[in-house]
Amino acid sequence: MVSEPHLLVNLVLAVGAAAVSAFIALRLRQSVLIGYLVAGVIIGPYSPGFVGNVDVVQQLAEIGVVLLMFSVGLEVSFKDLLRSGPVAFVGANLQVAIIIGLGYLVGTAIGWSPMEALFLGAVASNSSSILVIKILSERGELDTQHGHLALAWLAVQDLGTVLLVVVLSALSSSGSEMTHDIMWAIGKAALFLGVAGPLAAVVFPRVFERVAELRNRELFILTVTLVALGAAYASTFFGLSLALGAFIAGVVVGESDLSHQILGDVVPIRDVFAGLFFVSVGMLVNPAAAVQNPLPVILTVLLVVVAKGVVSTIIALLFGYPGHTAIRTGVSLAQSAEFSFLLASLGLGLGVVSSSAFSLTMAGIVITIALSPYLHDAVSPLARRWVRGIGDGALAKLPPPVDPIKELRGHAIICGYGRVGRIVAGALSLRGLTFVVIGVDPRLVRRLRERGIHALLGNASNPVLLDRAGLARARVLVVAIPDALEVRQIVEYARRVNPVLDVVVRTHSLTERDFLLDRGVGEVVVGELELALEMTRHTLHRFGVGTLEAQRSVQGLRRRIEMDPHVEILEGGA
Repeated sequence: MVSEPHLLVNLVLAVGAAAVSAFIALRLRQSVLIGYLVAGVIIGPYSPGFVGNVDVVQQLAEIGVVLLMFSVGLEVSFKDLLRSGPVAFVGANLQVAIIIGLGYLVGTAIGWSPMEALFLGAVASNSSSILVIKILSERGELDTQHGHLALAWLAVQDLGTVLLVVVLSALSSSGSEMTHDIMWAIGKAALFLGVAGPLAAVVFPRVFERVAELRNRELFILTVTLVALGAAYASTFFGLSLALGAFIAGVVVGESDLSHQILGDVVPIRDVFAGLFFVSVGMLVNPAAAVQNPLPVILTVLLVVVAKGVVSTIIALLFGYPGHTAIRTGVSLAQSAEFSFLLASLGLGLGVVSSSAFSLTMAGIVITIALSPYLHDAVSPLARRWVRGIGDGALAKLPPPVDPIKELRGHAIICGYGRVGRIVAGALSLRGLTFVVIGVDPRLVRRLRERGIHALLGNASNPVLLDRAGLARARVLVVAIPDALEVRQIVEYARRVNPVLDVVVRTHSLTERDFLLDRGVGEVVVGELELALEMTRHTLHRFGVGTLEAQRSVQGLRRRIEMDPHVEILEGGA
């Protein structure tokens, strides 16, 4: 039993090292994952200086694995899978099988055991959804043809990892009854999916909707965390790992209307504990082994970047996709990260992968993460030349996106659908203008959708939800919610994502108005001030003051109050 001070010391050490290393990695234009892994190496047992307790950090990291896999599951879209057709189901599984086979050949050729070679292939076969989303979103390519194809491909890979973990675990512990053990393991996993899946699909969305109706963010986040951890724990009774149980729960919950709200709320907690997971992986890496034996590292990089990239490109071409789409898809998949770390840690934990093989494989995977953005940028000119020189002919193209919001351009986003938001929405609707409403009331959102209005359910300060509403492509953002903190969060995120976006905000404070204007907000409406001025205008009219004179008086009052919110009007006359 680890004492509390010991736990706290290791937590501070791990988080501190992760923060410093992540800062340096970002300054060097690298992924924060690399920073986390380097932090683990620095405080690990293979490096000089203060050494953290691996067991303690790994215990904390288990929470990170659960939340990480739950959030990855939330982003798996069955609609995208169905829309992509056979290329996702057949192509992704074919690519995984080929890379596992090549990895096995490479591993045995350099003298590794059969299980080490098999785990090498499994680690190399998987690509990172998080890394692909980050790279494509930074370049505005999430809604492109190759973006849709890569994400659908990755979703199949992620789902296939459930079976892969089950089979590898059974193979690692099997003796003479190998076939029986594998079938038994698959049967338990199928039982979990068959029982827990439908139950979760019915229960979880209703639970989240009921909690969301209370409009308490703390309770909502607590409920999300409970579901993720509870599903992960329940999966252990069926022989599945914590990570896969959480992933399956995320996939089920991801089909609900609140999936974007859930994802946005769980991300801050996930990022902290997921960072600890990557730190714990880094603590198990021996950098000296990679320096002394670089060949396996180089072969791992070639297997992931060259072999997987080429295989993915060829498969996409065989399914009839344009050349530029196939090339960009292949390059997007030519890396590995979170599930690869999970598989490698599984092999090490089962005792079938040596610490040396683990360190060498992880060193290669880290290099693929670092190379991925540069490869993506380097291949873009080649893909453009393909389009100009060869063309696409009559080759297949993805069907149009299912989600109509993804197609919107130059629309308005209305955050909040209360007394203010619904008036703005009504005026836009009468003019036939396009807009998206973000609201927290499930019944209200449902009614808007029934009327054919684009509506998203969740808290408007959620970055995931704002992205989902097409923030980067919008013309104007109307922030009609009363909470000052949420308004600031929305404005700050909107200015980062879309600096030219016109933003109009309601507030109840002149001080808050000045703050928002300094942040680039185009129009800030102070509710009580506008109410008082409108009442003043009406009163003046009743005393026979003409329209223009009343307007001048109101504007004069507005200027005086804006210059000095505490001015006493009676002292200066009307």
